[in-house]
Amino acid sequence: MTELSNGGSFTCSVEINASVETSTDLPVESTPADTKPADDKASQGFARFGFGPELLKALEAIGYQEPSPIQKAAIPELLLGRDLVGQAQTGTGKTAAFALPMLAALDPAERKPQVLVLAPTRELALQVADAFNSYATHLSGVRTLAIYGGADFRDQIHQLKRGVQIVVGTPGRVMDHMRQGTLDLSNLRALVLDEADEMLRMGFIDDVEWVLEQLPEKRQVVLFSATMPAEIRRISQKYLNAPAEITIKQKAADASRIRQRFLMVHAPHKLAALERVLEAETSEGVIIFARTKAITITVAESLEQHGYDVAVLNGDVPQAQRERTIERLKSGQVDVLVATDVAARGLDVDRIGLVINYDIPFDSEAYVHRIGRTGRAGRSGDAILFLTPRERRFLGGLERAVGKPIEEMEVPSNATINQNRLDRMRSKLTNCLQTPSSSDQERALLSEILQRVAQEQGSSPEQLALAALELGLAGKPLLLQGEENFHQVRPSGPGRDSGRDGGRDFGRDRGRGREMGRDADRGLRGERPMGPPEDHMERFRVEVGWRDRIKPGNIVGAIANEAGLNGRSIGRIQIFDTHSTVDLPKGMPDEVFQGLRQLRVMNKPLQLSRLQG
Repeated sequence: MTELSNGGSFTCSVEINASVETSTDLPVESTPADTKPADDKASQGFARFGFGPELLKALEAIGYQEPSPIQKAAIPELLLGRDLVGQAQTGTGKTAAFALPMLAALDPAERKPQVLVLAPTRELALQVADAFNSYATHLSGVRTLAIYGGADFRDQIHQLKRGVQIVVGTPGRVMDHMRQGTLDLSNLRALVLDEADEMLRMGFIDDVEWVLEQLPEKRQVVLFSATMPAEIRRISQKYLNAPAEITIKQKAADASRIRQRFLMVHAPHKLAALERVLEAETSEGVIIFARTKAITITVAESLEQHGYDVAVLNGDVPQAQRERTIERLKSGQVDVLVATDVAARGLDVDRIGLVINYDIPFDSEAYVHRIGRTGRAGRSGDAILFLTPRERRFLGGLERAVGKPIEEMEVPSNATINQNRLDRMRSKLTNCLQTPSSSDQERALLSEILQRVAQEQGSSPEQLALAALELGLAGKPLLLQGEENFHQVRPSGPGRDSGRDGGRDFGRDRGRGREMGRDADRGLRGERPMGPPEDHMERFRVEVGWRDRIKPGNIVGAIANEAGLNGRSIGRIQIFDTHSTVDLPKGMPDEVFQGLRQLRVMNKPLQLSRLQG
């Protein structure tokens, strides 16, 4: 018999592998009803688990009918008190899968935390807390608190002192409260690690382990993760007791309702291409993902100058402002959000119809979660990826991650943009006629102005209408004219590079390497200062040098073969006695980096490492 964390027993460890067709990153926690069902049909599917009438009533009000596959597999195991490892993508219903059984086992009379959920981001913590509150609407005395960095610490202490049964938080802020003694977990019954792979990617795993080590010996541990890297598997083996294992697999053919395209363009022309894409792609709401805070500001300022309602979301934005920004996006006060990956998790806005990856993400998982911000609630969506020539080779990895090809598109032409402008104007006129935005009094005043102008100028109704339309353009031309050449790259194959965005001409660097060799013979050996790497490059150290009789060509050949780079994409090399430095393109995926670390040159390991500063 296997001892369970809640004192019960079970005869064997159960592994469930369910195969289900789902859409990538749909936000629904189960199958919602198209219309309000009669009687309690919406809750019949969940009644099978033995939930009380309070939970069933809440599920019926939300519109949940049938449990999703992850809920069917996980809820019975969690009701038994078992530890559980679940592998499922966002949107398969995992929040309800762990929240419902936790609420069913809760003791409302106990005011200390009984359930702790760790989430990688503030947005996800708030989303999970909101889900708990929705399910617990009819459970008297049950309180949920989200705790995260950037919010008032004293207010969180006050809320904890008042008594809560469920705490949802980010690892850092949870640790702060535990160390201050303001979060008492002595009565904790269950810990949930939500999106564990994202916590690993963000560097929180050490924090997660510290929290696990402080918890009561007898507790239930639930781990959900979209992927199962070795470190997450190690955590589950170390801290979970004979867990049930559940895997919800997606079928590639139906993996997404999102149309995915990529655009090849040189880096200096990305902003101009972005403006043309926004002009040509009609969408209610747009999220543009950029790599750094500085880029989000640059992009937002440029779009504001072109008349877009833009907001920025990055790590420098205070939490209160972040929440207001998301609400403005949901309400339609903001149409374009420019964000770093801080917004890639937990952001659930139905009106997002287009996601633009202005910068390619560092890994395929980040790409999947980025594009998952569109196509919500069963709707279709669009995702466009900007690629520079040197990034072309990463496309295959992204296509494997989403299980479908990403189609190529061109920078929209003037004709496409102009047609879209005309269509939008016609649509706005039609909507205004069908649903006037002005009050009756204002419309009467506008009609009086038109009549007066018509009498004074002897104008026809058509002439007045044309003048009103021109007035609405505010002096801006209706049609786009002029240059259409944005130096778009025609990729003939991986590694092709040309123009100003191309990698440094390594022929010159090889010449410089020979000069360095002559310097070494004169005793200078690499002491000539080289300066910082170029903006699009990153400097690395390799543990081979002159003493190993290494030459620049040896380093170039080894790295180009392993990383699939064209030699011209490899930047400057400087060789010292016992080591060397090499400049490589920024944004190297982790799997490529790890592969380069294992390389050997002249029978010696490169041991590639990043140089800081």
